Amino acid sequence: MKKKVVLAYSGGLDTSCAVKWLKDKYDVDVVCFSAFIGEVPDKEKLKKKALASGAIKTYIQDLKAEFAQDFLLPGLWAHARYEGGYPLATAFGRPLIAKHLVEIAHKEKAQYVAHGCTGKGNDQVRIEVGVRTLDPRLKIIAPLREWEFKTREEEIEYAQKHKIPVQATKASPYSIDKNIWGIAIEAGILENAWTEPPEDAYVMTQSIAKTPKKPKYVVIEFERGVPVKVDGKRRALADTIEYLNKVAGQYGVGRFDQIENRLIGIKSREVYEAPAAEVLLTAHTELENMVMDRDFLHYKKLLSEKYAEMVYYGLWFSPLKKSLDAFFSANQARVTGKVRIKLHAGHARCVGRESKNSLYSEKMATYSEGDAFDHHMAEGFLKLWGLPYEGMGK
Repeated sequence: MKKKVVLAYSGGLDTSCAVKWLKDKYDVDVVCFSAFIGEVPDKEKLKKKALASGAIKTYIQDLKAEFAQDFLLPGLWAHARYEGGYPLATAFGRPLIAKHLVEIAHKEKAQYVAHGCTGKGNDQVRIEVGVRTLDPRLKIIAPLREWEFKTREEEIEYAQKHKIPVQATKASPYSIDKNIWGIAIEAGILENAWTEPPEDAYVMTQSIAKTPKKPKYVVIEFERGVPVKVDGKRRALADTIEYLNKVAGQYGVGRFDQIENRLIGIKSREVYEAPAAEVLLTAHTELENMVMDRDFLHYKKLLSEKYAEMVYYGLWFSPLKKSLDAFFSANQARVTGKVRIKLHAGHARCVGRESKNSLYSEKMATYSEGDAFDHHMAEGFLKLWGLPYEGMGK
């Protein structure tokens, strides 16, 4: 009886060639697994393609709800942005794939798992560390690190020779990875750090020149940290994300262009789109600013940076990351209320917020009539605050 390998399968050129290559190189039966988290439009077509490529079985699972609830929501609570920008869309998706690769490998009694990541990128780390954390007994195969193909054209020739169903046409100049939290766009002209990304590189967002001239306001309602309503309509979390992608994308919201420090040590120029992520991260941050105290908020920023780094580095299942999740979730019961976001010309700005748990008092903050703050208290406070430093400047 042949051994089995479970391949994380996207249906693209690399993983389609990998099915045949794995069968020949390792003499194994290939089981394909595709995680539907927003990037697979036609499940039946993908299944037929995998089987035609030589797989003995396919798993195509709609994991958007799990992805939103168990991966994106903790990231939202953490205000996770790698190096202050990237909302980590691809980085959140990879541990989900690793989790299900392991589960299917157990179900199929497979000895191997495989993926289509390159030896230069971050995704190989995220998947492999995830798999090894969950089950170190599974062996991992990375065809793109091993096989003889040096160019896309060589892969196309291999596919044609072995009748592997791929679209052997002129390739898009960009490499795109998409899920409901955002899109990562790489390669082609984008590798020149001086060149402005052309409009044809973008998928989810309108150019500023084409966005509506009149701003749009959206009201997002949170219950215990979870966005549950948009403009009064209750939606599941995954539906909220997809809806905001469409609405905010029309206003050009959520474009990122940054030089990024990859895990393996090189710098890369990365272009991202994440309209819903930008809106929800802004809204949740502003609501939390209203209901939480200063020390918590200032300390959280330090932990948020560490959290984003750990997710980016593929350490989703590590003890420290789990502990940080517990910290960020501990006070979400207070994060209940509404936030009004103004969408206009590529920006998502908070222009209003309210909460029953608000620590903001207009009577204390105002400089107008009705000021309830006792200004005489400031004199004693300032004497005590500055006492340790008196004379130190001499």
